[in-house]
Amino acid sequence: MNPSPAELIAALPSALLVIAPDSRIAQVNAAAEALLNTSETHLIGKVLSDIIALPKRFANAGETPFAAYDLDVSIRKAAALRIDITASPLVDHPGWRLITLHGGTAAQRMGQVRERGAGRAAVSMAAMLAHEIKNPLSGIRGAAQLLEGQVADAGGKRMTVLIRDEVDRIAALIDQMQGFTDTRAQVCAPENIYAILDHVRTLAANGFARDVEIADSYDPSLPPVLVHRDSLVQILINLLKNACEAIPKKGGKVTITTAYRHGVSISVDGGARRLVLPIELCVIDNGPGPPRELIEHLFEPFVSSKSSGRGLGLALAEKLMRDMGGMIQFSREGAPERTVFRLLLPRAGGKS
Repeated sequence: MNPSPAELIAALPSALLVIAPDSRIAQVNAAAEALLNTSETHLIGKVLSDIIALPKRFANAGETPFAAYDLDVSIRKAAALRIDITASPLVDHPGWRLITLHGGTAAQRMGQVRERGAGRAAVSMAAMLAHEIKNPLSGIRGAAQLLEGQVADAGGKRMTVLIRDEVDRIAALIDQMQGFTDTRAQVCAPENIYAILDHVRTLAANGFARDVEIADSYDPSLPPVLVHRDSLVQILINLLKNACEAIPKKGGKVTITTAYRHGVSISVDGGARRLVLPIELCVIDNGPGPPRELIEHLFEPFVSSKSSGRGLGLALAEKLMRDMGGMIQFSREGAPERTVFRLLLPRAGGKS
């Protein structure tokens, strides 16, 4: 016997509320009861606004679909929460809506990283290390080169080459860390996202993705995006490189998608204003994904699932996205599951 729609909703791990045309709660699942700290018996029949104190612009949205991320709300019988919320009308049922709530600790949200002490500590540490370590490296490298010319035996030359190579490796690591210390405001400008994607794919195809199938599914009508071009190129190269390294050698596939998402926004300044982020760009791969224990820490510095990884790429990508006024998310989606890194960006002109 196939499960009923009610049974399916009840089993879902995300908090779901079915809202009737009169704005009263018609159905909830167990995850919603846990998040709202209220039983189904006390939720059914209540007006949504009596349970969740949403900002007016969302509470009065009616049947218009919307999504908001990193939103501070007050919950009756629960402490104030920071949530992601989406509302979608139910097709063929006028006035009915499905509300989805994702509560406070999902590390996929960029907004949370803004307030995370680890991010600020990484900036301070990177600045200190760059100042204290990088300057002497050039002297060490120069001394190794001088020794290389004076050493006669092959073993000695190998050691000087080893010193040079290790100095270059450390310098490259410091260069990456210095990306966290750059607090200059990025000058964003209208850009053609397709031109940026073509450029990135050309770089990938002639380097790390030479033997990888990269497919695409583009919305051909996207308006210009408001970004810092070099930063977006750096982010996309990093995401594509990670995807290419994650997929299996046989049957591995990387896909780039673009779409326009009406109503997607991120709340900032404690909910006082919101940034509209309608342009979606995804890098998707059919690899196994990161270990579960790392998922909540993916965007933190020095966290990596790769044995040779430094754990700076995603943290830097998150910083660059934040500097551009966008956001980056991670998820595992589909059946079979695929890894999705989703970039949400503002359009030039700022309209939704």
